[in-house]
Amino acid sequence: MKMTFLENLGLDRLQANGLYCSVKASGLRQNGEGSAFSVHSPINGMEVGRFQNATPAQLEEVIVTAEDAFKAFRKVPAPVRGELVRRIGNIAREHKEDLARVITLESGKIMAEALGEVQEWIDVCDFAVGLSRQLHGKTIVSERPGHRMMEQWHPLGPVAVITAFNFPMAVWAWNSMIGLVCGDTMVLKPSEKAPLCALACQAVLEKALATMPELPQGISSVIIGDREIGQLIAQDNRFPLVSATGSTAMGRSVGETVGARLGRSLLELGGNNAMIISETADLDLALRAIVFSAAGTAGQRCTTLRRLITHASIKDELVARIKKSYASLPIGDPSKEGTLVGPLVDQRSFEAMQNALKAAVAQGGEVLFGGERVTDGVPDGGYYVRPAIVSIRHDAEVVHEETFAPILYVLTYQDLEEAIEIQNEVPQGLSSAIFTESVREAELFLSPAGSDCGIANVNIGTSGAEIGGAFGGEKDTGGGRESGSDAWKAYMRRTTNTVNYGGELPLAQGIVFE
Repeated sequence: MKMTFLENLGLDRLQANGLYCSVKASGLRQNGEGSAFSVHSPINGMEVGRFQNATPAQLEEVIVTAEDAFKAFRKVPAPVRGELVRRIGNIAREHKEDLARVITLESGKIMAEALGEVQEWIDVCDFAVGLSRQLHGKTIVSERPGHRMMEQWHPLGPVAVITAFNFPMAVWAWNSMIGLVCGDTMVLKPSEKAPLCALACQAVLEKALATMPELPQGISSVIIGDREIGQLIAQDNRFPLVSATGSTAMGRSVGETVGARLGRSLLELGGNNAMIISETADLDLALRAIVFSAAGTAGQRCTTLRRLITHASIKDELVARIKKSYASLPIGDPSKEGTLVGPLVDQRSFEAMQNALKAAVAQGGEVLFGGERVTDGVPDGGYYVRPAIVSIRHDAEVVHEETFAPILYVLTYQDLEEAIEIQNEVPQGLSSAIFTESVREAELFLSPAGSDCGIANVNIGTSGAEIGGAFGGEKDTGGGRESGSDAWKAYMRRTTNTVNYGGELPLAQGIVFE
């Protein structure tokens, strides 16, 4: 099968003897020297590429490259760094479909969502370009006469980014486009399930960098490695910030390791997202949000809707409407037009879904719809499933766990305070939503006594966040914030400066020391 989109991105030139390079940095393009592995497409199990993991010695070379580049890059004016990001965004625009096809090939996303992910990268470039002229500090009044206080934000250093398979380009872009305008150098360790996406991102960046030869090389690197490489990255104090996206278990390990050396970690971890459906809700509007939030990306988003908390009086009507919508969802090859639900990423994910459904039944739940593997009309070798609907108690153990698959647990409530308690009782705290026509219910949901999540929406779903807002969640979701608003501050260091322009030296707090 000829994949011209790989050629268009130059990825074919990174292949020798059937192996793709596993280490990419300035002057360093080579295969890994560690264990070999193959990447298979979720679409049909086809081998996408073969790689070798990088070794600790190769990681050391990448870190040294990033350190050296940072010493020069931090001196480049922020608007010039913004110009680089502008050019990256324009090249991503030119290759939008090529990039989307790489995402579909490796992660199994339908093309519409893959194109949306590339658009997210483009959007965050636009945001970052504007940000490059707005890295503002404050001027602060001093209590001492003849003095002025101010704060500045300076580049932080080499930043490590560890990404997951489900948003292999967008998560890199959230971190790297912001990090670059902040003056940091970036080292990406992608998911072993999506290394080609990482190489595609790097190829676009390098094409833009080639148009600005005055900038230092080596400001962005890719290292393809296993858990050992990830652990070494977390341990290395030359990375003042490690941004990691993935499971709560992975994030806890990274956070503990980085914290032990007093480094910073930016963690975007699991979500067990809920939507409350009030008895006043517009059910037509809610239904559209439920179906996309719960079944989109085959349930493999961190913001996927997993718990539907519906008022008891409308449960039967709402479930009947969801079942009807689910039954009409086109399931199949994500690269084909018209498909709305693609495959799970691999057999392990399919088995996790089946185990969760068995556990739900054992804990008193009832599978109302779906859950089975789909084999008709889909490519052989992929793990396609029909999205599941399960009626169950809110306090069942399985409901409090995140299963990265399209399982929608339906829970009921009688009053809004109870619904909010149900929503907040799980360990995760990423995304949440309420559908209501009541201003009082909406405001309570958004109040300090309402949702405890990092994202709280009214009359829209839990998925599909815009890049302008800070993205992230609380509790076991990790507390990190990426993308918009003032999330850029995580990628910089703050200095507080006091300037004495007078002829005296008064001490703060009125201290006399003479």
